[in-house]
Amino acid sequence: MKNRVVGGAFATWDDRNNTSSDTHLPSSAHSQEDHQNHPGISAKPLTTESPHNEQGRQIGEDSSSTSLVPEHHLKLYSGERKLISPKGGGAGEPEGFGVAKRGDAPVELVGFLTVGKSTQFGSLAQVYSDVAAGIHSSDPCVMRHREIKIQLQDPSNIIESVKDEKAKFGVLDVVTRSDMPLELIKEVNGVPEVDLLNKLHKVDIRSLQPGCDYDKKYIQGKLSLISSLICGENRRAVLKIGLQEQDNSNSDISKINILFFGNLAKDCAKVFYEGDTIAVAGFVVLSASSSPSRDGKHCLFLKASENFKSTVYVYVKSVRDCSTESMSLAPATHYVYTPLNQLKGGMIVNVYGVVKFFKPPYLSRGTDYCSVVTIVDQTNVKLTCLFFSGNYEALPMIYKNGDIVRFHRLKIQVYKKETQGITSSGFASLTFEGTLGAPIIPRTASKCFNFTAEDQKMVEALRIWASTHISPSSISVKLCDVQPMQYFDLTCQLLGKAEVDGASFLLKVWDGTRTPFPSWRVLMQDLALEGDLSRIRQLQNLTVDILVYDNHVQVAKSLKVGSFLRIYSLHTKLQSVSSENLATSLALEFHLHGGTSYGRGIRVLPENNSDVDQLKKILESADLPPNQSFGGVCQSEQEDSFSNISSSGSVSLYEVERCQQLSATILTGHQYLEKTPLCAILKQNTPQQYRIRAKLRSYKPRKLFQSVKLYCPKCHLLQEVPHEMDLDKILQEGTSKTPDTKLQNTSLYNSKVWTTKDQGGRKVAIHFVKNNGILPLSNDCLILIEGGTLSEICKLSDKFHSVIPVRSGHEDLEVLDLSAPFLIQGKIHHYGCKHCSNLRPIKNLNSLVNKTSWIPSSVAEALGIVPLRQVFVMTFTLDDGTGVLEAYLMDSENFFQIPASEVLNNDNLQHSMEMIMDMFCPPGAKIDAYPWLEFFIRSYNVTSGKEQQICYQIFDTTIADDVI
Repeated sequence: MKNRVVGGAFATWDDRNNTSSDTHLPSSAHSQEDHQNHPGISAKPLTTESPHNEQGRQIGEDSSSTSLVPEHHLKLYSGERKLISPKGGGAGEPEGFGVAKRGDAPVELVGFLTVGKSTQFGSLAQVYSDVAAGIHSSDPCVMRHREIKIQLQDPSNIIESVKDEKAKFGVLDVVTRSDMPLELIKEVNGVPEVDLLNKLHKVDIRSLQPGCDYDKKYIQGKLSLISSLICGENRRAVLKIGLQEQDNSNSDISKINILFFGNLAKDCAKVFYEGDTIAVAGFVVLSASSSPSRDGKHCLFLKASENFKSTVYVYVKSVRDCSTESMSLAPATHYVYTPLNQLKGGMIVNVYGVVKFFKPPYLSRGTDYCSVVTIVDQTNVKLTCLFFSGNYEALPMIYKNGDIVRFHRLKIQVYKKETQGITSSGFASLTFEGTLGAPIIPRTASKCFNFTAEDQKMVEALRIWASTHISPSSISVKLCDVQPMQYFDLTCQLLGKAEVDGASFLLKVWDGTRTPFPSWRVLMQDLALEGDLSRIRQLQNLTVDILVYDNHVQVAKSLKVGSFLRIYSLHTKLQSVSSENLATSLALEFHLHGGTSYGRGIRVLPENNSDVDQLKKILESADLPPNQSFGGVCQSEQEDSFSNISSSGSVSLYEVERCQQLSATILTGHQYLEKTPLCAILKQNTPQQYRIRAKLRSYKPRKLFQSVKLYCPKCHLLQEVPHEMDLDKILQEGTSKTPDTKLQNTSLYNSKVWTTKDQGGRKVAIHFVKNNGILPLSNDCLILIEGGTLSEICKLSDKFHSVIPVRSGHEDLEVLDLSAPFLIQGKIHHYGCKHCSNLRPIKNLNSLVNKTSWIPSSVAEALGIVPLRQVFVMTFTLDDGTGVLEAYLMDSENFFQIPASEVLNNDNLQHSMEMIMDMFCPPGAKIDAYPWLEFFIRSYNVTSGKEQQICYQIFDTTIADDVI
């Protein structure tokens, strides 16, 4: 956003390609050519600092700085932006063209009396009626727009006559304030209307230490002591308060004294009341004495003032009668919701939707929990969201398909041409039951959220729409209705639990109904069952044993007996049972297999859930005879009969389940190949192709970012990706040569040269490549840079479509050095092979017809460069129980479904890779708990000197979708 104050009036325009003067690069350089501006680069800075006095007010706010020049206009048209001087004006720039880059800026709306200026600002104030109710008074009011606080004042009521030249036009002042050190946050029923602390980190009083940085941190508590306002040194106001953490009201260590200084102390003294809840950010921690107290700890206190950029947040139930320059009352935020068909990559949006599919939160092999949610709205557009959080409760509380969700601050990205949603800073979610007529009760772990009548209307509208447009993709079934070989969701109560082994866990549950077949019982011998044994024995005819595997074990261990559960994608099958006591019979087994495919998982339901209410009614009405049996066979006899399953010489049930476990990888071809044990592969000659099923015992490199290499498809050379320090050194060497002025401003490009300050007068030339003789906008423009450093090139790559580092040759510009990237697009660096490339001069770019897309392969071909591919290179040690084999993986994006070219610059992709490898090879677990993996591998010979070695390479294999 660029600002121009034109004769006291304020004009703005939004140029998305030319965002600010921060695009001047290099930062210490000055243009040698004035008034030859290019989109995205200003040869002459457009903004200047506004001087401020000690009180932070702008100097020069007198009649001269606000004189009205109605003849001035701002002329905007495509391709040009010019300030038109008034007719007959003298030399020099007209008065009033100064621009404040930051700080306080006066803004005036100019117009004759009774033309609607006050009405205009009154309409603005209606949104913030609690704050700006006095918009037509002489008192200034404060409103908030995004992160900016705006002080509004309508002087039309305080102008006594029209003698003043300003009064003829009825000037209305608006002053923006970017730093309010005292914020009043209104509470409704104990809930703040707005959360201003979500970008700050809360710290406990007990963890405070002198010398630490608390600029982005805050403490919170109740005011237990407020002293009188006193004058300290230099007659500076000082206010002392005592702050008590609410969670530790009886602990001395949770109390601390805070000293406020200056204007902040005066303002706080006006609004503080004992018992208020306040938060303080941007403070300094000091020790009250050099000697420790009796418990060995130093007494601490805090200092806060405007000099420290401190901010105080006071929670109030109503607007207090006070007026301070440094205070604003934060209004409830007005949220705008974006339909799913209008989402684009890079946006941070608020959305509503109906849950079409979801995976309950599950613990990744790292430290975070993960959840996948697919939503749809009235536009019939689907959006899949991937959420990570270290806090299980922070993820959306979704219990079934059809639930309504609201996501705030959802970041939109495009991956493999698919739009996705991920969390961003301050992400928050609400979930509502999707059943028509059900109470609209938000589900969230947050204690502070905004929910209005408009939100309620949106939830009701989505419920009505979903009832006729969304069919449930999962089946919820009672135990009395289950059938063999069925996958379904079960709502039940947990009666008991026990650990079977390291990779399986037993849950005893019931839902008040009886299965149509006898249910299989887990052998209880040597198992420590947690639960009420008498209750379990009483309900033995209504309970079922569920075995859960792999990643669900940790969730099952954490469940509390008596809690209500929903188990997703539960699998049933009939197992024939034979024993000496009973003839062959059938028993119904219940299994929750490992992985998260089809939304497999477990979720605890709250007591107030409507499905839980219905379940409780069924449980209360269940028929519970004192002695129960299955067909005349008592429970103990039945357990004895089923115990023979595991004690026989055949494969145990657990081992059968392990064999049936789905592979965490998928084979993309050659399905005709049969599985071959590793012991047989190790004895065969090369070349051969095999299909194997094994576990990943270990892998190299352990630091996954080191697995990314540069690979030449022509000479098959592998090399490391250059480190930033090496790149900077290469580019610094290129700055020693002065750009040749004879090679500037050609038919291919326009040129501009800067000279740096305090850097030996280094020359930096930037050449803007034209498209059909016209300079394109910055987001479509390729630039060539001579003499630029790495940091300067990185800043330019954020503003322009593509950047090529070049140097002046004898007759034309040349690519700088293939040790550095030949093309930079955003954060992606494209490299060329030094051995296979035959460099051509830059003028060959003229051969490219479309000079707006700048496809890397086309640029490389025009410049005679053989491009290098960024690939993952890893070594997997595989074990199938018959042998151990090392296989080599070289892949650009197919195996991990993550582009190797992007992973080094994307923390989310790195995190995804770490999760995948931790799932393949769980740290701290035994290999029995590792997942099975299927691979295609090929064998080949490698000759080193006189020795020959057989090697193996993985191919045509990718990870399963539910692993991503």
